[in-house]
Amino acid sequence: MTDTVTYISPLGPIVIESDGKAITSLRFCSEKVSSTQGVDTPKEAVQTPPIIAEMLRWLDDYFAGRRPCNVPRIDPQGTAFQKRVWQALLTIPYAQTKTYREIAQMVDCRSAQAVGQAVGRNPIALIIPCHRVIAAHGQLGGYAYGTDVKKRLLEIEQL
Repeated sequence: MTDTVTYISPLGPIVIESDGKAITSLRFCSEKVSSTQGVDTPKEAVQTPPIIAEMLRWLDDYFAGRRPCNVPRIDPQGTAFQKRVWQALLTIPYAQTKTYREIAQMVDCRSAQAVGQAVGRNPIALIIPCHRVIAAHGQLGGYAYGTDVKKRLLEIEQL
């Protein structure tokens, strides 16, 4: 059984999915929310599964500009190569970046493009910090949710 909750972030709605034991998906919706709405998070009071409640607290901290401490358990589904890339992304420290080429070297892959494709299929945004991967020479590169969102996420981490 899958639990699904929508979190209203300053960058728009985020859909969170869980199997009850781990977060299986965290993605931005394409629908935009006006900045006057702010953060309106569903709170734990209405039988929110513990893993979802933990994720909501993590998101509250993140969007408040605080470095989240307790990372909820995650269970991303993908190929063996994708999982290696996502594991490498988890090693990128908060407020720091790495290039696609650096990630390719970390996973012993000759193709930064193949790494970019795996990064783009990350099912658990923010926790698996694909927004911290940039192109060569400091350029932002692509992002599944748009480069404006990527830029804002990197700005949040610089506070």
